[in-house]
Amino acid sequence: MTDATTEIEATVREYLETRAAIERKELDWTALRRFFTDDAVYIDPAWGRVEGIDAIAHFFDESMRGLEDWQFPIEGWAVIGDGLVLVKWTQILPAGPDGIRPRQSGLSTLRYAGNGKFDYDEDILNMAHVNEDLRATGWRPSPEFVFPPREVDRNWSRPAR
Repeated sequence: MTDATTEIEATVREYLETRAAIERKELDWTALRRFFTDDAVYIDPAWGRVEGIDAIAHFFDESMRGLEDWQFPIEGWAVIGDGLVLVKWTQILPAGPDGIRPRQSGLSTLRYAGNGKFDYDEDILNMAHVNEDLRATGWRPSPEFVFPPREVDRNWSRPAR
C-alpha cells in the first residue's frame, strides 16, 4: 500500500466518522468544512454548483437548516480508486401519515486533493423521487428552512488541477 493510499484512506475514515457524528447530532453540517480545499467545488442536486470553502460552509448551514428531522446516514461503505472516493448514503425523510419514512438513494463522488482534503464533491440524488415523497408525506418546511435558489449553476465539471 502506498503512502498516498494510506493518506486517502485515513481521510475517508475521518470523513465518515464526522458524517456519523453529524447524524448523531454531535456536530452540525459545517463540520465538513475542514475536508475541503479553499477553492473546492461542491455540486448539490437542488442547490447546484457551489464554489470556494466559504460558500460551501454557508451552503452546508443554509441547505440543512430546517431539516433537523431528516437523516442522511452513510450506508457503511466508500470506494477509493484513482484519487476518487464514492460514498453511498441514504436520505430519510420524516414519516408521513402512514408512519413510513420515505428513503432515497444518494451517492457522493469526492476527488482527493491531498493533505486530508477534497477539491470536488458531487452529490447525486433523484430529486423527482424526493418531490414525490414530500407530496405523499405532506411535509411542510419549518420557518427556519431555506429554499434552494431559483436559478442555479448546473455545471458539474470538476475544477482543473
